[in-house]
Amino acid sequence: MTSLDARLTSTGLDANGTGSILLLACGALAHEILALRTANGWDHLDLQCLPAIFHNHPERIVPAVRAAVAAKRGSYDEIFVVYADCGTGGQLQAACADLGVRMVAGPHCYSFFEGNAAFEARDEMTAFYLTDFLVRQFDAFVWKPLGIDRHPELLGMYFENYDKLVYQAQTDNPNLRAKAEAIAKRMGLEYEYRWTGYGDLERALKEI
Repeated sequence: MTSLDARLTSTGLDANGTGSILLLACGALAHEILALRTANGWDHLDLQCLPAIFHNHPERIVPAVRAAVAAKRGSYDEIFVVYADCGTGGQLQAACADLGVRMVAGPHCYSFFEGNAAFEARDEMTAFYLTDFLVRQFDAFVWKPLGIDRHPELLGMYFENYDKLVYQAQTDNPNLRAKAEAIAKRMGLEYEYRWTGYGDLERALKEI
């Protein structure tokens, strides 16, 4: 197994090779993509995921996407990149254009889950967002990487300009709602529950 294959399969979601289109996705979207694939019978879509921790390291996304597209292009009629800009400063869009592959539109997953137009219209500058994935993985992807578990005083420094936590829910899960509300309390932020479903992610996958 190559290092690229190791990264692609680190989520346990290796493509089965039976579809005609490969979804090259952020591991943080795996659950939602698989749910949509199953619900709609999209058997022509295979899924491979890059590590979800790239959420915290956007500089790693573009090189990894380039390597994966190069490795998998010959096996599929099309490769669709299931990332938004995700902190790459337009570099991912430029890379996808250079590679001749399409990608999900939007600045980040918080925007396309809500719907890019609706998210832009809200113009929320002081909201901190969590998705289903980030509620489940809050400590591993937010609390510990930021060092707040070891240095609680950092909480105020990181989040002094935020006034509320918005839980953008993809599924109706009472346990996740309770956990999100508890996270907001831990962070000292107002809590807002916002049902989004799959938003523009579902629409983007339907188009292909």
